[in-house]
Amino acid sequence: MKKGSLRSIILLVVFSLIFSATVTSAFSEDVISIKGKVKTIDLNTKTVIITTQDGQDVTVVVEDEATLARFRDGRISEGDDVRVKYKIQDGKNISTSFKKAAGC
Repeated sequence: MKKGSLRSIILLVVFSLIFSATVTSAFSEDVISIKGKVKTIDLNTKTVIITTQDGQDVTVVVEDEATLARFRDGRISEGDDVRVKYKIQDGKNISTSFKKAAGC
């Protein structure tokens, strides 16, 4: 076997391992979907408590400015029915989608 082709095979294997590790870690964070009512909104801490349909309170951290703007201008407020998707990251529920249930 030539020296150049062996080097190509080794590089291919290394890149394949790096790619598979990256893809695996990207899909390892599960997204959780809930429906419920907004119980409280705290813009200082950027947290929202959702009371789910089974009565459980779930605290979600909202980081995206578009959703925070909806809270500020009242498009989403306490008492609204919402659909929320979040992932657990560093022990916190980080929202990935936050929408009013009406019209979805």
